[in-house]
Amino acid sequence: MSEEKWDLIIKPKSGWVDLRFKELWKYRDLLFLFVKRDFVAVYKQTILGPLWFIIQPILTTIMLTVIFGVFGGLSTDGLEEAKPLFYLAGLTLWNYFAECLTKTSETFVKNQSIFGKVFFPRLIVPLSIVVSTMLKFGIQFVLFIAVWCYYYFIAEVSIIHPSLTILLVPFMVIMMAGLSLGFGIIFSSITTKYKDMNFLLIFGVQLLMYASAVVIPLSAIPPLYQWIFRLNPMVNLIEAFKFSFLGVGDFSWFWLAYSFLFMCVLLFFGTIIFNKVEKSFMDTV
Repeated sequence: MSEEKWDLIIKPKSGWVDLRFKELWKYRDLLFLFVKRDFVAVYKQTILGPLWFIIQPILTTIMLTVIFGVFGGLSTDGLEEAKPLFYLAGLTLWNYFAECLTKTSETFVKNQSIFGKVFFPRLIVPLSIVVSTMLKFGIQFVLFIAVWCYYYFIAEVSIIHPSLTILLVPFMVIMMAGLSLGFGIIFSSITTKYKDMNFLLIFGVQLLMYASAVVIPLSAIPPLYQWIFRLNPMVNLIEAFKFSFLGVGDFSWFWLAYSFLFMCVLLFFGTIIFNKVEKSFMDTV
């Protein structure tokens, strides 16, 4: 008798770090479907729809400018004539990181009904969140560019000096996506057993924004303690982003390399934990 040939053979993973990139590529159509679902479903029954992608950062920028820039009198790295631009620059990156992190942290909990019925690489779900949120980031980035063009060409704020490091912005965005994915899959693995960790994450993300150079620039921190803040990899990315577009902030190859290595290590251990939990999460969710 000839051996039967199967179109799909499902085998258990041989190790915790078995990523099976070929398998992820094979299910790329499913990835695009999840991306469409994540992007459309959130604002499907809203009045303004995707306009919220623009309204949200505008309102947040106004609030930060009034509270911290006007009443609080906090430093904006010398951008006194363009305080909204300073805050919007940090928010553009931070919003993407924060949303990716919080959404990917709910991977197992929110998709347990699908995971329990259909086989597909589980890593597809957090990857789809990273990609779909990237579309939202693209819209907010265009908003930032529009505001930047106003201050640079129309208002002619002399302090704004874009740098050639602006060419590294796509690399910074990829690093930011990797950081949010790494943290997200770790927390998604933890919340399968300890669901209250999700509340701690949401609260922690809100507090972390104030320690990530979004509101308070690194220059406002005493030089003796700046290295402590730089241990937060997002600080180095946001500072480099501001330096690239605004000419303020601090760009450091060393600390940017640190953020990159931090991302690689985070993704490595995050994948190990994710693969381990994936095998038995249905028993605990």
